[in-house]
Order: sequence, then C-alpha cells, then structure tokens
Amino acid sequence: MPIPPTMDELIEDLVRRIEQGEFPPGTQIPSTRELSEHYNVSMKTVSRAVARLRERGILVGRPGRGVFVAENQER
Repeated sequence: MPIPPTMDELIEDLVRRIEQGEFPPGTQIPSTRELSEHYNVSMKTVSRAVARLRERGILVGRPGRGVFVAENQER
C-alpha cells in the first residue's frame, strides 16, 4: 500500500494536474471527500491544501457551488 502524500506533496500534485490541463481554468475540482479518498489522506489535510492554493490564487471558492481553478492565476 503506498504511503499517503504529505500536504506539500498533495499541493504539488494538484498544481501539476492543473498545469497539465487535467483541471483547466474555470473548472471545478473534485470535492474534499473525493480528493481525500483519491489521495488516501484526511479531509482536513485536503481542506488545508485547498486553502493554501486559494491563498496563492490558483483556486477560487464559489459559495454554494464549490472550488474552481482560477481563470487568472497569480502564482
């Protein structure tokens, strides 16, 4: 069984997936629960990683709708 990623590794992988076009600008990313299951980490870890990516301007939250890849990323 593979070792679950650290939060930093999770962030790096999400950024890689965004940069490679798996999640293009404007698209919704999977839910916290789905990401938690995919990466085999707690939902709290996913929430913290998503919060960091929102702080960096890579993701944006839309109340009642979810989290989306930012159209204009600041990086």
